[in-house]
Amino acid sequence: MTHHHDHEGQGFETRAIHAGYEPDPTTGAVIPPIYATSTYAQDGVGGLRNGYEYSRSANPTRTALEETLAALEGGTHGFAFASGLAAEDTLVRSLCVPGDHVVLPNDAYGGTYRLFAKVEAAWGVEHTSAPVDDVDAVRAAIRPGRTKLVWLETPTNPLLSIGDIEALAGVAHEAGALLVVDNTFASSYLQQPLALGADVVVHSTTKYAGGHSDVVGGALVVRDAALAERIGFHQNAIGAVAGPFDAWLTLRGLKTLALRMERHCDNAEQVVQLLSSHPDVVQVIYPGLPEHPGHAVAARQMRRFGGMVSFRVRGGEEQALAVCERTRIFTLGESLGGVESLIEHPGRMTHASVAGTDLEVPADLVRLSVGIETASDLLADLTAALG
Repeated sequence: MTHHHDHEGQGFETRAIHAGYEPDPTTGAVIPPIYATSTYAQDGVGGLRNGYEYSRSANPTRTALEETLAALEGGTHGFAFASGLAAEDTLVRSLCVPGDHVVLPNDAYGGTYRLFAKVEAAWGVEHTSAPVDDVDAVRAAIRPGRTKLVWLETPTNPLLSIGDIEALAGVAHEAGALLVVDNTFASSYLQQPLALGADVVVHSTTKYAGGHSDVVGGALVVRDAALAERIGFHQNAIGAVAGPFDAWLTLRGLKTLALRMERHCDNAEQVVQLLSSHPDVVQVIYPGLPEHPGHAVAARQMRRFGGMVSFRVRGGEEQALAVCERTRIFTLGESLGGVESLIEHPGRMTHASVAGTDLEVPADLVRLSVGIETASDLLADLTAALG
């Protein structure tokens, strides 16, 4: 059932295409079939054929995705879920009990924050927030003996703060906690948290992994067998699994992840150059800029600096909203990581739920998910929108 060990030592692109699946022995199909089945014929009572009995527990299309995800993160076990939040909730219930404590980024993804503030808190798991780019602040937020998870997003959303994965893994492990890294923004191609000491990698595979804005999904990847066993038990017991059609689409997306990320980065760098020289832009936020406070850490732990760019405009909120409404190629919309370029106003859109809290974002901020279109078209579109 597992093939990932055959692919150790191979390059990222090779693993993305070959790791999770060998051509079907019956037909020779080079791509995993969509196993649209809920149950499986057994060889006698309790005699499972290759371990499959019921598709909540395991499905061959999902297995192919899970093994590919593990191979791309340098892990040994991957788990695919119906959404990123389903992955996160399953992880928390696998590793925490009421009375435990988690340290979250102080600008965590809104859905993650809501999960901890409304769902896990009601269940008895508490959280404290700390800035990811301040190792001492994260250490100070840990409650000795009670903190089970230190949760990291790097880069963060939408201010693109950078957390030092290696340093924070040390801080977490010193306190007897695990480091969880949400690798959604960077993707497996640009960043390898497990190699830097993280214990668990989380993805919303909806974003760069799937990459085509056509499927919602989530993933967890680990290296530790005992950890994998706990997560696998809870994945099955809770049941928020990826269906075979979703798994197949996500797998299809992953095959071109490296190519797409290179183009996302190429285009983002050109967008950053344009914005940096524009008189109406007061600040450009991108980890690739030498003046970004996290630039040195990002350069050390990321292959390139990603496709997400945020910027602040001179005319305040009114101007920020106008820019968002005037683009023609950049689509006004939430989410990120797809082939198409997106623009949004975090204060009114993705981050509206944190208005008035410590997580509030500047009103003059615009966030871009730079797609893989022709760069000159994207630059012309932004130039026109900035007026």
